Amino acid sequence: MIEGILIAIVLVLLVWGVVIFNRLVRARNLVRNGFADIDVQLQRRHDLVPQLVETVKAYSGHEQHVLQEVTALRSRAQEAEGKKQAQAMAGAEVALAAGLGRLLLLAEDYPELKATENFQQLTDELVETEDLLSHARRFYNGAVRDLNTRIQQFPDLLIARLTGFEEATFFSAEIEARSAPRVAGLLGTRNKD
Repeated sequence: MIEGILIAIVLVLLVWGVVIFNRLVRARNLVRNGFADIDVQLQRRHDLVPQLVETVKAYSGHEQHVLQEVTALRSRAQEAEGKKQAQAMAGAEVALAAGLGRLLLLAEDYPELKATENFQQLTDELVETEDLLSHARRFYNGAVRDLNTRIQQFPDLLIARLTGFEEATFFSAEIEARSAPRVAGLLGTRNKD
């Protein structure tokens, strides 16, 4: 009789452990999925930068320092992206966003540039990419919050420690980026809702 009770208790604990482990795996996979979504949007933005630089370059020959700066910032952001570390990527992306802001402000001085269809299309794509990136960051940070909460709460923390789950890092902007102007505002584009 006692053996049956002990076996039942062990089975219940085993099932309980498997259920918690599976919830932790699901939460970790949501974090990974969110990070991959950020990666996709960052790559899309990185692909737009050279096109935007070339378009602006055709109209503003004497503003080479801004164009070179944006190109260098893009390279630095791509290097950080290769490391797959949220904080390194966030810092590099903040710098790239600031550089893009300066590039777009430069475009304000060239009305004929703003009137071109190519420039308008690129800026519309950039605005859309920034919106998608914002949504991807929110999803990722929500998934990180959920995973970290699970890892910190009893009884999940027991299984998390036994199986090596670690807390994830939030994707956060630097303080100066929190007050950075929105790309849509810089471009004077309309909202497509």
